[in-house]
Amino acid sequence: MSQAIEYEKIGDVAVLAANNPPVNALGLEIRKGIINGLESAEVDGAKAVLIYGKGRTYFSGADIREFGKPPVRPFLPDVCDRIESSPLLVVSALHGAALGGGLEVALSSHYRIAIPTTRIGFPEVNLGLIPGAGGSQRLPRISGVSAALEIITSGRHVLAPEALELGILDEVQDGDPCEIGLSYVQALLQRSAPRRPISELPSPAGIDFDAACEAMLKKGRGQLSGAVAVRAVQAACEADSFAAGLARERELFLELMGTDQRKGLIHAFFAERAVAKLPELKGVEPRILHQVGVVGGGTMGAGIASAVLLAGLPVVMLEMSHEAAYAAKNRIASNLNGAVKRGKLSQSDFDEILQDRLVLAIDYGALSNVDLVVEAVFEDMEVKKQVFSSLDAVCKPGAVLATNTSYLDINEIGATTSRPQDVIGLHFFSPAHVMKLLEVVVADETSLEVMATGFALGRRLGKVSVRAGVCDGFIGNRILNTYRACADHMVLDGATPYQIDKALTDFGFAMGPFAVSDLAGLDIGWAMRKRKRAEGLNPQARDSTYADKLCEAGHFGQKTGRGYYVYEPGKRTGTPNPDVMSLVEADRDAQGIVARSFSDEEILRRYMASMVNEAAKVVGEGIASRPLDVDVTLLFGYGFPRFFGGPLKWADLQGLPGILEDIRKWSNEDSFFWQPAPLLEQLVSEGKTFEDLNAHN
Repeated sequence: MSQAIEYEKIGDVAVLAANNPPVNALGLEIRKGIINGLESAEVDGAKAVLIYGKGRTYFSGADIREFGKPPVRPFLPDVCDRIESSPLLVVSALHGAALGGGLEVALSSHYRIAIPTTRIGFPEVNLGLIPGAGGSQRLPRISGVSAALEIITSGRHVLAPEALELGILDEVQDGDPCEIGLSYVQALLQRSAPRRPISELPSPAGIDFDAACEAMLKKGRGQLSGAVAVRAVQAACEADSFAAGLARERELFLELMGTDQRKGLIHAFFAERAVAKLPELKGVEPRILHQVGVVGGGTMGAGIASAVLLAGLPVVMLEMSHEAAYAAKNRIASNLNGAVKRGKLSQSDFDEILQDRLVLAIDYGALSNVDLVVEAVFEDMEVKKQVFSSLDAVCKPGAVLATNTSYLDINEIGATTSRPQDVIGLHFFSPAHVMKLLEVVVADETSLEVMATGFALGRRLGKVSVRAGVCDGFIGNRILNTYRACADHMVLDGATPYQIDKALTDFGFAMGPFAVSDLAGLDIGWAMRKRKRAEGLNPQARDSTYADKLCEAGHFGQKTGRGYYVYEPGKRTGTPNPDVMSLVEADRDAQGIVARSFSDEEILRRYMASMVNEAAKVVGEGIASRPLDVDVTLLFGYGFPRFFGGPLKWADLQGLPGILEDIRKWSNEDSFFWQPAPLLEQLVSEGKTFEDLNAHN
């Protein structure tokens, strides 16, 4: 008998206890153990079988250690069929999580009982897959098609009380899973309850599956797995038999297994978990944080303060006047009120945070006892230096001094203090209490302990934290500036901002680059362009003025109602601004450019190649430690379609030789912008991929 499944006969009940810590994943030994346990029970005189998990959970899903490896029998569909076909009464007692394959095992049992905190669900869609062991066929037979589709296509976790209402569970009861399971089995035996295989239930009533499929493609911006899940559930309604439905599910599952989207989503899954695991931080203890200071209560500072307060840490908010401090408090209150409306924060906690955990201050001395302070003032080097000089004078020894700068040199900022080892960049993304990405920017003298503290704060705030080195824009904004420049070049050469935006949203981005600029505020890019021109542009660098003209007219995007698009009051989406193309044409005429046409395919290829090339430079220079750091940054901070895994995973899937060939071809027209990254050239020459670099870190 496999040790992963422990067998014990208690009276008439054979108990199969999963013991595969930490999460009882459905690896090979578990699968073998279930089948062996059923066989033992059937020859052992048992009348029923109870399946449950020891430790903190029932079967939480597939064993991720088997991802990417050849499957080994028995496969999970075989296990589920074997459970359901047992002549004995089979009951599953659930606790913790029953997700993916774990829920499929539970659905293969004849009855299901769970403790109230149990979570069930099918997260496969988030990995580019569908349930592959009968989940799409069994679930709609007991919950109905609409509920099954919502659960499968959303990937969300459903708590036991809701699952009971939907008919997925038969009983919900507090207690030890083994004890409540045994009691339930004995009650079923006493009343001679029949076996109840879901496969023998009638097919559910169908819906308009074509419309549902189209809706999923639109909602997922082209992600396939949700739409394919609709077709699998359709088979549960329309197939000639349950076996035929299972065969159709398996066919669809295997089709998805071979897609680039599945590969991209699996990459994203592992990259998200690997990004904060840095060898240099092994064994390094972060500093303890009891209180956090925030300097500057504008949109970003208020968002950072909100995130910290929601994580349970007190905040001292420093502003330069009483009026500014109260304005900051109102912004924080608005952010927290949004959390109340979403059910993430109770009204009593809201009141307690604003009354007791948020302290307003107008004097730097109020920061003398904080453990970490985040500066979030105007993006100007001299202003930030003044702030850090003041912080250095008042903050206690050992306090972490963090800047939220998006572009500026943190080494230069740290040099204004007597403790550059305590200075770090914590680059939040707006709105800071919502966006999950945090760039932890490590300066030359930042200590490992301070770096570990930055990552610890990120974890506490629920952020996905990425280590970045110091350069203009760090990882994300440096790459953004390059692909945004590529878009500007294409506009000068004949494309329109609106064609580019559409090509990128068709690819899977939530918004195109020009709509994103309107959302962020065109004045941000304007200020950066003026700064770069003041520093001195390379004579070979292409420049444009059409966006400057919009700003000079006071058009900064959504906040002024006009930018590349025109926005009606209260609306987030706009219509093309009729003034833009005349400004573009004037810019073309001034530079002597004759416009040409661009296909959507060429727009996408150039845009993505520029992103990949700059990302390869960022990795090659050590600004990003690994390609996966770039991928996670673009996924969580810049709206990159998750089903492609990030720009460097996308590049691997497309083929690096073809991308390099295109870059070299375009360098004939602009050798300054299209300079191939040395790392990209090296990988192609060695026949390697970006994934090879991830594997060695």
